[in-house]
Amino acid sequence: MANPPTTSRATTYPASKRRRHSDDHHHPLLPGLPDQIALLCLSLVSQAALYSVCRSWRRLVYSASIPPFRSLYTLSIPTAAACDGGGVDHQMLRLFSFDPISSKWITVDPPPLPPFIHRVSLRHPSFISRYLPVQSLSVSGKLVLIAGTSGDLLPALTHPLVFNPVSNAWSAGPPISTPRRWCAVGASRGTVVVASGIGSHYTQTVARSVEKWVLKKTESLHKKRIETDEVWEKMRSLRYSKLCREAIDAVGWRGKLCMVNVKGDCAKEGFVYDVDSDEWAAMAEGMLGGWRGPATAMDEETIYMVDQSRGVLRKYNEDRDDWSDIVTDERLKGAEYIVAGGGKVCVVCEKEVGIVVVDVVGTPPWLWVVETPPGHEILGLHILPRMCLPETESESKL
Repeated sequence: MANPPTTSRATTYPASKRRRHSDDHHHPLLPGLPDQIALLCLSLVSQAALYSVCRSWRRLVYSASIPPFRSLYTLSIPTAAACDGGGVDHQMLRLFSFDPISSKWITVDPPPLPPFIHRVSLRHPSFISRYLPVQSLSVSGKLVLIAGTSGDLLPALTHPLVFNPVSNAWSAGPPISTPRRWCAVGASRGTVVVASGIGSHYTQTVARSVEKWVLKKTESLHKKRIETDEVWEKMRSLRYSKLCREAIDAVGWRGKLCMVNVKGDCAKEGFVYDVDSDEWAAMAEGMLGGWRGPATAMDEETIYMVDQSRGVLRKYNEDRDDWSDIVTDERLKGAEYIVAGGGKVCVVCEKEVGIVVVDVVGTPPWLWVVETPPGHEILGLHILPRMCLPETESESKL
């Protein structure tokens, strides 16, 4: 296991101060070579190696001058112990980014809430034993908050909130024609799909509706008025209303979205939505029979799933319509959230195990644990590009 991670905050300094600091302390990346040529040479070196050599190369790793490495992001809330006597809001949703090179958790500043966004509530007296779900997804290298519940049990988000880690900025997407919660959400090839769910109250119209949004650009939340030429497109209605019982994560896979109507290791129904043709079909028998826990896809090509009761990470084989075991580990039992990227599958399990990381490229696969952000309980897990930290922005303008 790696050293226990620490937590830091991404701090923004005035642009003029960053430029002055850079001008006063600039050193060539490689003595005797222009920085543009040095960049070409250093781009061939692993970023972990660059980080350990000197400060200028360390700043380069976090600048926009070289492609960003992948980082783990968590949506989480403070634990009860962290809130006791500390004046911490136990319903404050926080976003953290884990830097795999420095083994540090970085706190991402929350978005400024415009008037058309209600505050997301995670607890309500009507649901004593569970959190109200917050539904999010990653698409085109960005994090999208798509659905949640307000304190009066109404849809909290009328617009999706989008976080771009490269620019370290929040923005808003186009308004959802029918804001909803407890719905099925997923993304495939840059297109976000929302299906079924509950609006201000249950209706068959909302429970059978489907909308999609092709993510191209978003507008800054600092603007007083959100203007965008993008819209949510209404798609063909569902023939049934079986996807509004829970918050459902649809898995993007080869231009399709695969989903089941209930979570856990129990009897369920499976559906597959073709994003391009707007067609729904029943899930293949073998895929549905082995779907016994949270699932994800690696680059939309290979589906991985954790069997919650057995603690087994499995991979779906389309040609045989069955699942094959990758690795078995007690720490995978009770898996709640899963994400895949860069040859690794990351799983959040119960009983404060931490985040289990499985390298599925290696033979045999090997496993380690990353500790969660101190004092927080995870409600969502994503893999996105690492943030371009503000103090390194000037380094990218070489």
